[in-house]
Amino acid sequence: MTRMQKTFVILVVAVLVVGLMFVGSRKTEKTQQAPVSQNGLQIETWKTGNGARVMYVHAPQLPMVDVRIVFDAGSARDGDTPGLASLTNSMLDQGAGEWDTNALAERFDSVGASFGSSTARDMAMVQLRSLTDAALLDKAMDTLVAILQQPHFKESELQRLRKQTLIALKNQQQSPSTIASKAFFKALYGDHPYATPTIGTRESVSRLQRQDLLAFYKRYYVAENAVVAIVGDVDKAQAHQLVEKLLGKLPKGKHAEALPAATPLAQAERKLLAHPSSQTHILVGQLGMKRNDADYFTLYVGNHILGGSGFGSRIMEEIREKRGLAYSSYSYFSPMRVEGPFVMGLQTRNDKRDEALALLDQTLRKFIEEGPTAEELEHAKKNITGGFPLRIDSNRDIVDYIAMIGFYDLPLDYLNTFNQKVNAVTIEQIKDAFARRIHPDRMLTVMVGKGVEE
Repeated sequence: MTRMQKTFVILVVAVLVVGLMFVGSRKTEKTQQAPVSQNGLQIETWKTGNGARVMYVHAPQLPMVDVRIVFDAGSARDGDTPGLASLTNSMLDQGAGEWDTNALAERFDSVGASFGSSTARDMAMVQLRSLTDAALLDKAMDTLVAILQQPHFKESELQRLRKQTLIALKNQQQSPSTIASKAFFKALYGDHPYATPTIGTRESVSRLQRQDLLAFYKRYYVAENAVVAIVGDVDKAQAHQLVEKLLGKLPKGKHAEALPAATPLAQAERKLLAHPSSQTHILVGQLGMKRNDADYFTLYVGNHILGGSGFGSRIMEEIREKRGLAYSSYSYFSPMRVEGPFVMGLQTRNDKRDEALALLDQTLRKFIEEGPTAEELEHAKKNITGGFPLRIDSNRDIVDYIAMIGFYDLPLDYLNTFNQKVNAVTIEQIKDAFARRIHPDRMLTVMVGKGVEE
């Protein structure tokens, strides 16, 4: 065997070993106990010299680290160009530093690292999962540094992603659920930044230019506008080094401006959209609550009983179990920086939509008037608190939570006191909160299906 052949075999074996380590660690992670001490999850926080907030949890159970960087750069910052935030975020790893799109992906793959990015209405995010072996982590981090600090925003890549986005938007026109969701947000939020879809519109995406993305990146991808969450097998000193490497050379910049308040509906509204579907998709709702809302736990527990717990909920019981009007029916709060929506939804046969809609309204009104039973409340508390450990049983889950805590400036003991606050909710508190916050006579109703315009 020649020297070149030997080198090739060594490289192949090394890659296979790294891959097995990565896969094995992912499988093992779900069986490992989360890094929670007797005093609960220990979150440490500090600010970098240029203003980024850091949320850190030491989790030495596995030789891995999860890093999530969240910027206040979601679609609420799009202005008059919907889709700008999403396209900017998607372009970050389409060539950066010394590497093109394929080379960046190959660098992550070669060390068993996993990179991802996404955009929501409030935030834009990039994340990395890597083994903590020094050589592997260094390569993964160097690649992420280039993505954060030196994205190319090449015109050719922009044209490619723009084409993909336009195809996705066209496909959404065939989805009654997506049509209903877009119409719901537009009607509920009007001219508020939450009104437009994160992906954008065909008109706005078509006119976005490279300089628009560069300007957005320079304004919002700055240290003062960032929260960094780190969970894994790195000590605090290493975490400091990682953060400085990632964000130390980003401009300090300034935090995004406060979002305007959302205006609640003054009266009931209906949006009826024809679509050649065998079922009608129905969304009913109003403004709900903020992420740090004083009524958060009361509304959360109450909604768990109303429509948030699947087969154990009132809405599912009345609409599906008793009458078979829908396969799926539900309700949820989606708290955001300002009031996110409260939504009830279902899909039913076109000829049953009026009956299902009336029953949905009836179920809501009865719940507001009477509240839950003691048995329902007890069951909800056990269900929520019993399942809570499963929601923080991996490093990936924990990094999700601590990034959210940092981004929305929630108390550091949020996770440690979660079950206590759930258990403290009473029937009277639920009745009071729902009576004050949910208004059946001022609901937005969106229906998408065949013949709804008649």
